[in-house]
Amino acid sequence: MRSLPLVLTLACLAAAQHQALIDYLERRLQTIEERISLWQEQTVRYASELRDLKQQMVSQLEALDKEKEVLRVSLDSVGTRVDRVERELDYLETQTGAQPCVDVDDKLIEQQVSLVQEKQRSKYYQLSDCGDMISNIKAMKILKRVGGSKGVWTKDTGVNSGQVYIFNGTDEDTIYKFASVQDFTRSTGLTLSKKLKLPVAFQGAGQVVYNHFAYYVSQSEDAKIVKFDLSNKTITDSAILPFQDYVPVYTLNSDTLIDLAVDEEGLWAIYATKQSDRYISLAKMDAKSLDIEQMWDTNCPRDNAEAGFVICGTLYVVYNTQQPGRSRVQCVFDVNGMISSDEAPLVYFPKRYGTHASLKYNPQEALLYAWDDGYQILYKLVMKKKLELLE
Repeated sequence: MRSLPLVLTLACLAAAQHQALIDYLERRLQTIEERISLWQEQTVRYASELRDLKQQMVSQLEALDKEKEVLRVSLDSVGTRVDRVERELDYLETQTGAQPCVDVDDKLIEQQVSLVQEKQRSKYYQLSDCGDMISNIKAMKILKRVGGSKGVWTKDTGVNSGQVYIFNGTDEDTIYKFASVQDFTRSTGLTLSKKLKLPVAFQGAGQVVYNHFAYYVSQSEDAKIVKFDLSNKTITDSAILPFQDYVPVYTLNSDTLIDLAVDEEGLWAIYATKQSDRYISLAKMDAKSLDIEQMWDTNCPRDNAEAGFVICGTLYVVYNTQQPGRSRVQCVFDVNGMISSDEAPLVYFPKRYGTHASLKYNPQEALLYAWDDGYQILYKLVMKKKLELLE
């Protein structure tokens, strides 16, 4: 009988020890679970921080790539300009001998300046046969009205082709191609056209078609120039011009940051920046590489300008006049210094509907392809030699 309490006591003691062991194990498990939870939280936080760091690094690398491209274009442009200056210096050294170190009067200085100007003009004709400028507008023909109030219509200005290209609007990704002007005029809207889808949408109304390529400004913060192969339907090249802080080149067409133009000598870019926001600038481009060959700051104001175009190295800027329904070429800038706005004839455009959204010169036909409030218009130009104005 005495052994029963002892047994009970031992049993209770064993049960207590067992419960204590269970409690200890539960506390250890809880501690481990808390540590695992903490590790998971830290792991998630570290992963998030790594993702943020990766995104920052990617953004910085993209910014560095853009700066590298801009620097490369700037260096190429500077190299091209230096080469051109060296060629001009070599030319002047071969054409003029060393001047004696004596005092000369004002008349002799004027004669020397005139002689240098004449030699520069002669050099221009040695480099290019293009010496024409606008004398007047002979005729105006309204073909039809299609699309929105702004856009571009043109032919391939580099080849003698009958195909017509339509860029409807200022922020689209489609080119409409017609086999001929006749198909375009007899088409109901754009029904007879063939659609060419662009990988990157265009911005503004500055597009041109040249030697089977479409050149346009893409919808990007960097105002990137895109070269699109119309045959393969692929982008073959693109470039960011070495300018910053663009402003609309024409105040009456704020959608167009850069207006591309083609003349007898190739591809041009008409633009404006905040550094010189009162006036329009001009750049000659290499159509193959999209490099900048040379740049000029013109005296043509942006205010009240609606469109521009280039003929034989001369920029013509069209302004809205005080007369209802009329506009005129009010500023002329010749990169060779042969003519100025004061020497150029007054050129008025016939009565129109609104503001010219675009004016594209075709050197194959001596025609201006105009987009005016949705109307597609042709202007027949009368040309004359630049030297005729200087005689």
